Amino acid sequence: MNSAKNNQRKPTFPATLDLSLGRGATNGLGVPNRVTHTPARKQSTPPLAQQALKSLSQPTKPVRSAGLGLDSSAVRATMVRKLEAQGIQDVRVLTAMNSVPRHHYVDSALANQAYEDTSLPIGWGQTISKPNVVARMMSLLFEGKAAPYGRVLEIGTGCGYQAALLSHIASEVYSIERIRGLHEKAQANVRPFAMGNLRLLLGDGMLGYAKGAPYFGIIAAAGGDRIPDAWIDQLAVGGRIVAPVENNRPQNTHPNGANEQSLVVIDKTDTGIKRTVLELVQFVPLKSGIG
Repeated sequence: MNSAKNNQRKPTFPATLDLSLGRGATNGLGVPNRVTHTPARKQSTPPLAQQALKSLSQPTKPVRSAGLGLDSSAVRATMVRKLEAQGIQDVRVLTAMNSVPRHHYVDSALANQAYEDTSLPIGWGQTISKPNVVARMMSLLFEGKAAPYGRVLEIGTGCGYQAALLSHIASEVYSIERIRGLHEKAQANVRPFAMGNLRLLLGDGMLGYAKGAPYFGIIAAAGGDRIPDAWIDQLAVGGRIVAPVENNRPQNTHPNGANEQSLVVIDKTDTGIKRTVLELVQFVPLKSGIG
């Protein structure tokens, strides 16, 4: 890709996004948008439970959280075994989820639920996704990709949990949050762990982050009516986007009134764009601007 772009100075942590970037962007790679809609494919990855459990990284110190009542590393290991039993078989993802203390990213009053397969409120009307959903999306993002894993852009930092997970796999992670309070909360959450390859940005995720492009992968924690063009423009050839997208069928809405969403994978090749629609999901809506 463009060496000048790759060699330019990257923002330091914490960073603030220049909102002028990305507006009116065009596909500088000249890749035609050939879009297809294909049904979900059943994955045939062989079981990797034993390999995953053997490779799980061990924390340097036991981590205890008030309210958990026991060593959180043991609870995380149990969560990982459940994820593997549910079909998550990517060793890299399982290892990261065993390493990152999810209870650190939720309010202390919810610590006892941190390792259950459930979404939890994190304030400002937002939630931290279920561990199974996080693991599924990350597995899709890195599926079929060999190391080294390049730069990843996350849309919707939230409390910082998924960004921390990504930092254990990708060489560099940029994560954008539009809600200032959440951005500051995520900064506070990740700061004790000194993740040098993680950059948190305050800005409009719908615009992506052109300064860091091209990206090995883009993953979104919010769903709109389409994948923004800026994300596709900033994706490297050979890269992948994993994001929820509204199904554009008004008659099909969630009981809470939200539009029905499906998990969508976008692959960018040297001949065009391939779109794969997978299972139904439920995420917060994708919005523009800074709140």
